[in-house]
Amino acid sequence: MSRASVLKRFLRKKVRRYFFTGLLVLVPVWLTIIVVRWIVGFMDGILVRMLPLKWQPEQLLGFSLPGIGVVLTLLLILLAGMLATNYFGNKLVKASEDLVYRIPLVKGIYTLFKQLADTVLSSDRQGFRKVVLIQYPRMGIWSIGFVTGVSEGELQRITDRRVINVFVPTTPNPTSGYYILVPEEDATVLTMSVEEAFKLIVSGGMVSPPDRLKGIPVAGSAASYFPQAGEDL
Repeated sequence: MSRASVLKRFLRKKVRRYFFTGLLVLVPVWLTIIVVRWIVGFMDGILVRMLPLKWQPEQLLGFSLPGIGVVLTLLLILLAGMLATNYFGNKLVKASEDLVYRIPLVKGIYTLFKQLADTVLSSDRQGFRKVVLIQYPRMGIWSIGFVTGVSEGELQRITDRRVINVFVPTTPNPTSGYYILVPEEDATVLTMSVEEAFKLIVSGGMVSPPDRLKGIPVAGSAASYFPQAGEDL
C-alpha cells in the first residue's frame, strides 16, 4: 500500500472521528436551545397576550421582551401558592373547586389532573418515590417501573398476595405507560433515583446510571419493604 493511500485512509478515519465527536457535543446543545426557545416562546405567546394591550412589553417598551412569559408564570405560581396557604385564599380555592365539580364534563377532566398533580407534585406524596425492577410483560423479560403506592380496598382484598401499584413507562415518552399490580415480593427496589431512571428510559438505555452497589452480592429477588397504606414509602 502506497504512502498516499495510507495517509488518505488515516485522514478519512480522523475526519469521521472528529465529525461524530462534534455531533455528540453539539446535538445536545442544539436540542436544549430549541426546547428552551420553544418553552419561552410558548409562554410568551399565551401569558403575554393575556395582558391588556397597554401593559404588553411592545407597547410599554417599544420592543418585545423574550422570557417575560416565564417570569409571569413563576409569579403566577407563587401568587397562587400564597393565596392557597392562607385562610381566605383556601376558602376561595375550595369554592372554585366546588363550582368546577358541578360541571359534568369539566369535573372529570379536572379530577384527573388534580389527582395526578397531587401524586407527582405534592410534598407528602407517596408516588414516584421508588424505582423497581419487575418481570414484565412476561417472565424472563425485565422492565423498570415506578411505585405509586400500595394497593388498597377491593384490589388488595381479592388478591391472594399483597400487591403494590406500579407505573411502567414507555420509551422514549415516559409520560405514557401502563398501570399494573405487582406482588410485593416480585418487585426489586433499585438504588437509582427517579431522575436517573427517567434518563435511562428516555434514552432507550443509552444513558445508564452508576452502579452504587457494585461488588455487593444480590441476595434474593426482592429484598425490599413497602409500607402499609398511609406510611411513607
